[in-house]
Amino acid sequence: MASTADTNTAPATPAAAAPAPRPKGWKLLKLALRKRKSACMLGFGFSSGLPYALLIGTLNAWLGEVGVNLATIGVLSWIGLSYSFKFLWSPLVDRFHLPLLDRIGRRKSWILLCQVVMIAGFAGLAATNPATDIGTFAIFAFISALASATQDVAVDAWRIDVADEDTPVELLSAIYQFGYRIASIVGGALALVLAARMSWPLVYLLMAGLIGVVIVVTLRAPDTDRPERETLHLALAQPGALAPRYRALALGVVGLSWLWAIATIVRFMASMLHEPVPGVPPPSVADFTKLYGPWVIFATVAVPLIVAAMTNWLRHRPGSTLNEPDTHASPLRTAANHLYVALVAPLAELASRLGWGVLIVLGMILTYTLCYNIWGSFAFPFYLEELKYTKDEVAFASKVFGIFMTILGISLGGYLFARLGRMPTILIGAILPILGNFVYADLAEGGANIDAIGRGLGLHALLGLFGFDDRMLRLLMAISFENISTGIAGAAFVAYMSGIVSRQYTAVQYALLSSLTFLIGSLGRGIAGEAFDQYGYATVFRWTAAAGLVAVVMVLLEWMRVSREARITAATRD
Repeated sequence: MASTADTNTAPATPAAAAPAPRPKGWKLLKLALRKRKSACMLGFGFSSGLPYALLIGTLNAWLGEVGVNLATIGVLSWIGLSYSFKFLWSPLVDRFHLPLLDRIGRRKSWILLCQVVMIAGFAGLAATNPATDIGTFAIFAFISALASATQDVAVDAWRIDVADEDTPVELLSAIYQFGYRIASIVGGALALVLAARMSWPLVYLLMAGLIGVVIVVTLRAPDTDRPERETLHLALAQPGALAPRYRALALGVVGLSWLWAIATIVRFMASMLHEPVPGVPPPSVADFTKLYGPWVIFATVAVPLIVAAMTNWLRHRPGSTLNEPDTHASPLRTAANHLYVALVAPLAELASRLGWGVLIVLGMILTYTLCYNIWGSFAFPFYLEELKYTKDEVAFASKVFGIFMTILGISLGGYLFARLGRMPTILIGAILPILGNFVYADLAEGGANIDAIGRGLGLHALLGLFGFDDRMLRLLMAISFENISTGIAGAAFVAYMSGIVSRQYTAVQYALLSSLTFLIGSLGRGIAGEAFDQYGYATVFRWTAAAGLVAVVMVLLEWMRVSREARITAATRD
C-alpha cells in the first residue's frame, strides 16, 4: 500500500492511480523474511513460545511422571502468574540501562539477559530431581518463568520500535505468532517425543541449547536508540493533570495492594513446597484459596479500580490539579510516572469512559477464560497418568493435531465475527468451552458418549483407515472440540479487548486487561489440583463447566450495555 506522502506527490496518471498491490500470504512472508528485522522477529517469537510451552504445560508431564501429587503441581503452576503480572515491571525494562549489556541495544540488552537467565534456569531444572527436591526445582522454574515473561515485555517493545513501512507491526506480529506456534510444537510435541526416548533432564538441556541458538539471532537483530530526553509522560506535567502528591498517594495505595497480593501468593507457594513437618498438617490449597483468594482479587482488581475512580473525582476538584506546567524532573519522578501510567492511569481512563459499565467489563474479562484456564495446566498429567496414553500419542494429539484445530478455531472465530458481529461471537465463545468441559468429563469416564457420536458421524471408520483405534479417536475428538472452542473464544475475546481499549493507552491498557484474564484462572489452578486428587477428573471438569456459566452471564450483561449505548448514540445523532 502506498504511503500518504507518495499518494500526495505522485502525478495524476493511471499508473500512479493504480500502484502495484502489496504481495499477500506466503509471498508477503517470503518477501518479509528477506529483511533482517523480520527474520529476527521469527526467532524472537520462537524464543518467547518455547519457555512458555516448557514451563506451563510440558513441565507438568515431567512432574506427573515422577509421582509429584496434583495439588503440588497446581501450586507450582502459579509460576504462570509471572505472565499475568509482567506489566508491573515493564517500566523497568523500558527505561533502565543494563550495565555492560546496554551497549548492544536498548531492547536487545534485556532480551539477551533474559535468554541467558532462561538457559541457566533450564540447566538448573535439569540438575534437580523434582521427586526429592521440589523446593529447589520450583525456584528454578520460577526464575525461568520470570525471565520468560520479562523477555516478552522486551520483545513486544522491540516489535513496535523497529516496525516501518516495509515491515509494519501487523506483519511483524503475524511472523511472531508463526514463530510462537513453531515453538509450541517443539516445546510440547517434540519434547514429549524426546522424553519417551531419553531422560527429562536431557530434554530440558536440549531445549536450553535451542534458546542458545536464538542468542545468535538476538546479537544480529537491529535495535533502536533510546530517546535523548524523557517524552513518555509529558501529559502528567501539563496544566489540568492531577497534582504529583495525589498521583503519589494513588500509586502508593495500588502498589501496596499489588505487593501484598504477590507476597501472599509467594509465601504460600514456599510453605507448600517445604518439607512436611511431622505432626503438623500440610498447608491446604483449598483453605488458602477460600481464605485469601477473594482478598487477592480485591487487592489486584477492586483496589486499583476504586483508586482510579477517586483520581477521576479529584481531577474535577479545585486545588487537586496543576495550574501551570510542572518543570520538576528527577529519576524518582520519572520512575513514579512510569508506574502511575502502568498501574493507575489505564483503569482511570477506562472508568471515566465506561462509568459503572467498567464493572461489567472487568467482570467479563476476569471470568471469560475461567472454565478452561483453571485445568489447562493439568492436561498432560490427565492424558499421561490418568488415561495412560503414551508420550508419542499425546504429542501428536495435543501438540500437532491440536494446534491445527486451534488454528481452525481461530479462523472460525474470525469468520463468525465478520458474519454475526462482535457480541454474538463472544457469546458463542463463552458457551462452547463449557460444552468442551463436559466432553472431557465423558473422556475421563470412558468416553461412551464420544464413541456414540464418533460412530454416528462415521469417524471411527474414517480414522481407522489411518491406523487410529477407538481409544485414540476419543482423545482426538475431545482435543478437537476443546481446541476449536477455545480458538473461537480466543479470537473473539482478543477482538473484543482490542476494541475496548483506548488509543491513548493501547499498549499499557491491553497488557493490563489481558493480564487479568489469567488472574482467577491461575489462582484456581491451585485448588483444582487438590480437587483432582480428592474428587477425580470428571467431577472437577463439571465444576469448572459450571463456573463458565458466570462468564455467559457477564457476556449477556455486556451485550445489554453495548446495545444500550448504541441506542443512546443513535438517539443523540437523530
